[in-house]
Amino acid sequence: MNIITSSLNHILNSSSLAGLALFSALCFSSFGLSQPAPTEQIRERQFAQARRHMVERDLRARGIKDPRVLGAMALVPRHLFLEERLRSSAYLDQPLPIGQGQTISQPYIVALMTELLELKGNERVLEIGTGSGYQAAILSHLAKEIYTVEIIPALAERAKERLGRLGHANVWVKTGDGFFGWKEKAPFDAILLTASAEATPEPLWDQLRELGYLVMPIGEANKDQKLIRVKKMVGRQQAEEITGVIFVPMTGASRKEPR
Repeated sequence: MNIITSSLNHILNSSSLAGLALFSALCFSSFGLSQPAPTEQIRERQFAQARRHMVERDLRARGIKDPRVLGAMALVPRHLFLEERLRSSAYLDQPLPIGQGQTISQPYIVALMTELLELKGNERVLEIGTGSGYQAAILSHLAKEIYTVEIIPALAERAKERLGRLGHANVWVKTGDGFFGWKEKAPFDAILLTASAEATPEPLWDQLRELGYLVMPIGEANKDQKLIRVKKMVGRQQAEEITGVIFVPMTGASRKEPR
């Protein structure tokens, strides 16, 4: 207290702004008063609040029910998978550009496709079309192992770095043509495609475990597409249409061989 009293007497005898600033600093440090949070911490709190609102407004209110999926969507910071200039739009329910002519899917579609896989926690999942890495990050909270393939090297490298930096240690990223899947890691309990094709790619079907689910948008580029879920039953497809969607098309060796 002697230090504060001495400082106060000095400052009261001075009208300098510098003196007032010094006294404020002494008060904060001596009495343990909390200083204002840095701007970045304030922004992160605002993003977290926006994320919670997004989950309630765009997911739960539209029929997403799985509490594990809702929890993952509330946890993963979508804004960190976007360029700085787009982060203010991160929690709007809309796709956003990520470069190379690709997009990050709208949160509702990410949640819907994830929920359709019916993950319990011990699965090995294959994702085709890593993009920004956001979908893989969501999956990493819901399954044991995530293998994701991206055909564009620049996107694959950025996603790998980002996922590692954010602590998603159960996600493996590979640069390659997603049409061929990841044969060395097969079979998979679930497969998710984030790009459209006109038919189920044969190699992916072969890498799906019996009773597993494959979720993908099917249809021609720039035309009507359908989100479908296919279950492997005794080697045969048991398919159901979910809703209309618009996705960028698969590139590379994507075939036109309906099953």
